[in-house]
Amino acid sequence: MSLLCETPSLSRRAVLMSGGALFAWAYLPRFARAADKRDPRLIVIVLRGALDGLSTVGPVGDPDYAGLHGDIALSLSGANPALPLDGFFAVNPAMPVFARLFKAGQAAAVHAAATGYRDRSHFDGQDVLESGLPGPGNATTGWLNRALASLPAGERVAKLGGLAVGPSTPLVIRGAAPVLGWAPQALPTPGDALAERVLDLYNHRDPVLAAVLQKGLDADRMALGDQFDSKTMKPKAGFDNAAGMRQSAQGAARLMAADDGPRIAALAFDGWDTHVNEGGATGRLANLLGGLDGAFEEFEKGLGERWRDTAVVAITEFGRTARINGTVGTDHGTGTVVLLAGGAIKGGRVIADWPGLKPAQLYEQRDLAPTSDVRAVLKGLLADQFGLSPAVLGDKVFPESAAVKPMRDLVA
Repeated sequence: MSLLCETPSLSRRAVLMSGGALFAWAYLPRFARAADKRDPRLIVIVLRGALDGLSTVGPVGDPDYAGLHGDIALSLSGANPALPLDGFFAVNPAMPVFARLFKAGQAAAVHAAATGYRDRSHFDGQDVLESGLPGPGNATTGWLNRALASLPAGERVAKLGGLAVGPSTPLVIRGAAPVLGWAPQALPTPGDALAERVLDLYNHRDPVLAAVLQKGLDADRMALGDQFDSKTMKPKAGFDNAAGMRQSAQGAARLMAADDGPRIAALAFDGWDTHVNEGGATGRLANLLGGLDGAFEEFEKGLGERWRDTAVVAITEFGRTARINGTVGTDHGTGTVVLLAGGAIKGGRVIADWPGLKPAQLYEQRDLAPTSDVRAVLKGLLADQFGLSPAVLGDKVFPESAAVKPMRDLVA
């Protein structure tokens, strides 16, 4: 059935004005947070070094998996069985928290994912991943900061700014929007010159945030206990091991749990370049995955009731080869896995258009072929959590990416 209606004639000026309004409307974030009483948070964890997605979330139901991935392939049997997620995929046994959250509908994975970058250089791959630009270059801003800057100036998330955790600000959150830098490896002692300068700066710019920072620093020293070196006044662990990952997540969660704390954060964990003796269910990779799993747990505990509105996403520059190499490791690859966790996540799913692992199905006959774009996942989270429109995401946040559509229904 068709409906006919009369449309009043419009002047050329009116058409131009309405067209401009429609164009501008496409770039306005859509907010409906007050009505549903949500207080959304987004935490981005960058895993630098390239994550072996096949040993993180293993396709144990693929008949070609075990033979191809060799000694580091996951298995549902043996001394260290993988933790089943569904009838086809299982997560590394070093990640029991993720498995628990998955069963509770608060974690998910997007498999066979990659950015648009294909040349397997860590430096360039990380540049593309964190800048959100279509290719590597001299990027000075990151997609997460541009997303923050695209929010209305008076909106709460934009006003509170972002949080960068680490000895230096990750590229993903660098830019014009305000960012609080917090480095658990360099906590100042009470009363020292650095502490006074930092706290004085924030007291002048934002006294509330300064108070949150002071509480966070004090709480860190109490909570770290024997992991904190009382002589140097620094945590004993770095960002490339399990203890360091837990510590950084613990401190970030405290700041983000505060009513006036940041709603958006970026963390960067190093050490995922596993060319030699990678290990599978046990070993080096499993130790790193255990640290990431611990970070998920620290966010869950530290955010408390805020966890229900939180989305955490762990991303890496690219995957690793489907075949193991001669040193029982993996080399630079392409497709990998994106991990999602949080009370806001519509979990209990492994989202994958599985490409298969037969030789002809591998990318360039060596890598897991990508069938999902990491930018689609990130766009979906930004749209669901903060209402950013496809136009903003495709032009400002991830330039020249209009063809990459936001992945839908990632948030419950």
